[in-house]
Amino acid sequence: MTETVVIPTTHATRRRDNGFIVPLLVVPLVLYNLVVFLFFGGNPVNWGAGLFSIPMPSGMPWAVTAGDLLLVLGIVMLFIEVLKSTGTARNSIIEHMLSMVVFVVFLVEFLLVGAASSSVFFLLMVMSLIDVVAGFTVSITSASRDVSMN
Repeated sequence: MTETVVIPTTHATRRRDNGFIVPLLVVPLVLYNLVVFLFFGGNPVNWGAGLFSIPMPSGMPWAVTAGDLLLVLGIVMLFIEVLKSTGTARNSIIEHMLSMVVFVVFLVEFLLVGAASSSVFFLLMVMSLIDVVAGFTVSITSASRDVSMN
């Protein structure tokens, strides 16, 4: 009677260690502040000004604003952040904590800075909140699959 023992190679057991990446929702936060203070003079109402328009097949033009473009950038960054949160590297806890710091910065600025009182900034703040909640939820769910409780 013989037994076969299979020893996994180091390639199969080695964890993927992604490099540390700062929370990507910092990009829309910094971009918002740069644009609103440097170009708009601290007046958030200018986010609704049209940048360009695209003719639609219906015959009506679609006016694209600076706020629309910033929100699209925020959505793309949120998507990448959710993808990052599925990793189980050691850095993930630090990245989640930094995402929470970014959300707190969004919240404090929204409540205390007049230039941040716009729907564009509010929606970016909600994206940051979703990033925090989704990051912790995905991490907890994936960690519970790694550890089986009997």
